[in-house]
Amino acid sequence: MPEPQEVPVYDLVGVGFGPSNLALAIAVTEHNAGGGEAVTAHFLERQPRFGWHRGMLLDNATMQVSFLKDLVTMRNPASEFSFLSYLHSQGRLVDFINHKNLFPLRIEFHDYLEWSAAKVDDLVSYDREVAGITPVPGAEALFDVRTTDGQVLRARNVVFGTGLRPNLPEGVTVSDRIWHNHQLLHRIDKVSDPERCIVVGAGQSAAEVTAFLHDKFPRAEVCSVFARYGYSPSDDSSFANRIFDPEAVDAFYTAPEDVKRRLMDYHGNTNYSAVDLDLIDDLYRRVYREKVQGVQRLRIFNACRPIDVIETESGVRMAIESLTTGEKTVLDADLVVYSTGYRPADPTSLLGELAAKCRRDEQGRLRIERDYRLVTPDVKAGLYLQGGTEHSHGITSSLLSNTAVRVGEILRSILDRREPSLDWPAEYAVSGVKAEEWA
Repeated sequence: MPEPQEVPVYDLVGVGFGPSNLALAIAVTEHNAGGGEAVTAHFLERQPRFGWHRGMLLDNATMQVSFLKDLVTMRNPASEFSFLSYLHSQGRLVDFINHKNLFPLRIEFHDYLEWSAAKVDDLVSYDREVAGITPVPGAEALFDVRTTDGQVLRARNVVFGTGLRPNLPEGVTVSDRIWHNHQLLHRIDKVSDPERCIVVGAGQSAAEVTAFLHDKFPRAEVCSVFARYGYSPSDDSSFANRIFDPEAVDAFYTAPEDVKRRLMDYHGNTNYSAVDLDLIDDLYRRVYREKVQGVQRLRIFNACRPIDVIETESGVRMAIESLTTGEKTVLDADLVVYSTGYRPADPTSLLGELAAKCRRDEQGRLRIERDYRLVTPDVKAGLYLQGGTEHSHGITSSLLSNTAVRVGEILRSILDRREPSLDWPAEYAVSGVKAEEWA
């Protein structure tokens, strides 16, 4: 009979290993290298390898944030995990400097993320999906984190970095011909010589997908459908960008609820449903050029909305309604791509009975402390969020802009709350508890 496995106990277990929890793994690594009291950590990622929006890694797409807002620089400018250190390791530092550009290609930044992830791969288990998180009987300050394949990690704190989920309009279901844009590059090679493609949405991804399809299929008509009168430019002016400053999180967190709503309304165009002006100008030049040539291949259905989408034997039929006149247009297409954004993953779906112990506000939103810890008065172990905190911490709280600072705050919170003498029974210590004793 095989020996029962010991259950490892960690100071923190991360659920998901995208950029946010990768940055946290780096912060832990740097903290431990600094000679302080070591923090034990492990991360679980359901993907078989590191990946971040791989379906939208278009060749010419650039980042919308400065390279200085990488995984570490805002927290530790001297870090060996910085984007500049990555460039130096790749022999491209001088070339990048000569490029005179703050915004690297998205494929290059993704390569930087992979490079960083490889340097801390001892802290992560890939191809491990978390099935549930439960309190440990008899130990108020511990959670059991269980994976779908039966693995168990014991944690004093759990940090959710589960990213975003594709958002589709009610009633829309993905299929071979109807996609969300996050699937674009994974599926586009199966499409050959379409006559018409439709893109729904008005944000950066929608504009990028529109330009991409217009280039890739030079004989196809590409229709862009959105409710706005035109693509709205993102506001990246210097003063507006201060909404992404770390100090802005403090200001937002302590503001009255009506002020929070106003700030989100005022500055939503720094991030939501907004497009880089260069891309807007490029799409407009295409439309104008085709009018001059007399062959309109890029069609803009502005101030419109899809009201019906059905699949036919040969493709997809979409009915579009003008919001200004009520006029309806029916389009038959080979492909429809919804670029309709994302929504935060709900961490409470993994918590079982613990979900009822998470406090919520009058609108049903999770209450979150300034250090990104869920308000759980009856639970001693910590549950932290990296995402889904816009209502409490503002626009910047879950974006790449503030990642380096945010993970530093979470790590500091875990360290500050750690008690010198742990108050769980000896059998729950790091030496492990036999699985058969509690299963």
